[in-house]
Amino acid sequence: MKLKTWKELEEGGVVRNTPTSPQYKTGDWRIKTPLFSESDCTHCLICFLYCPDSAIKVKLGKVIGIDLDYCKGCGICANVCPKGAISMKEEEI
Repeated sequence: MKLKTWKELEEGGVVRNTPTSPQYKTGDWRIKTPLFSESDCTHCLICFLYCPDSAIKVKLGKVIGIDLDYCKGCGICANVCPKGAISMKEEEI
């Protein structure tokens, strides 16, 4: 299945005025940690678009990392990455 680029996706719903969400660092729920490979990333930003927690850090149009304070480890970013630049590792307990 060929994934759409971010330019081909339709605009979705936007939730505004959610002042409390930054206070809840949901990364504690995570059982898997995403590992980002900058050398494999093409900065297509598909991971950024699909991340349900906005945990993909982007600066000047490039992925610069993953915010582990908010990443729940769902693995969607790893599944949608066309270059395999993100992999998931079990959390150590």
